[in-house]
Amino acid sequence: MANTKSGPSEPPPRAASDDAVFRPRSLCKFALLAFLAVIGPWIARQLPLLDRRPEYRLPVSQVRLEPEPTDGVPADLVWRVKQRSQLPDEVSLLDPELPKTLAAAFAEHPWIERVVQVRNQYPALVTVCVEYRRPVAVVIVKSGLYPVDGQGVLLPPQDFDPAAVERLIPIRGVITTPFGPEGTRWDDPAVIAAADLARYLGSRWRDLQLAAIHVARPASAKSAPEAIPLELETTSGSRILWGRKPNSDYPGELSEAQKLGRLEKYLAEFGGFDRPHGPYEIDIRHWEEITRRPLPFASHNSRRHDVPRR
Repeated sequence: MANTKSGPSEPPPRAASDDAVFRPRSLCKFALLAFLAVIGPWIARQLPLLDRRPEYRLPVSQVRLEPEPTDGVPADLVWRVKQRSQLPDEVSLLDPELPKTLAAAFAEHPWIERVVQVRNQYPALVTVCVEYRRPVAVVIVKSGLYPVDGQGVLLPPQDFDPAAVERLIPIRGVITTPFGPEGTRWDDPAVIAAADLARYLGSRWRDLQLAAIHVARPASAKSAPEAIPLELETTSGSRILWGRKPNSDYPGELSEAQKLGRLEKYLAEFGGFDRPHGPYEIDIRHWEEITRRPLPFASHNSRRHDVPRR
């Protein structure tokens, strides 16, 4: 049996990584990192804040709208949005939430139908691209005059002077008042139907010698806008039985293009809706032909007395 000699035990070898940690170069790195951790925040506080520099600040009043307000939209709409949303006088272009904040503020205003995008540019320039609500009609009820767009959304009445109201298409025969605030849809199917017809006829209104849209009979809140019968009053006192709103799929209803063609044909043939011996009640709803009958004098007078000229 072989004998083994025992000698003093040797220490285990040290890992190379341990030696690397304690090398002077490594120790200097650790010391520098520790120094920066302590002194770094203090240095940062001494540097100027970029978001406070003039080139990165923008007065809200200088926010640009695209397209610019026209066609009855208030020219000072940016100021109105600022007041309504309580935006600060100045904003930082470096604020990552700025586009979202401005989009929300402009989207809440009654004149804005939709915010398309917010462009943040340098030097200090912010552009808000929007789609405006366009006034097409004024609903005339006992409590006052209420401008609406083509979808029946209520616009701020205080933004319309008498001349601006005069340019809108009058809607009569509505028995409700607005249910919600400005910028919300008037929840009355009669208003929705008449506003849609005003939108469709708007560019042709004067050429067609029209004076007002009239809701033929009161509508219940449960009625569909497509079920509301509408009439047109002319500047000469005749009454035209139009039928239902544009894009109605009501059985047997002529299209709005067919009805418009009949109005234009009548004018081309007779020169006016009160000729030759009117005023008349003119019915353009039938498939085969236009019919008419003389309008009773009393009815004619009462209608003409109520209809403002455009």
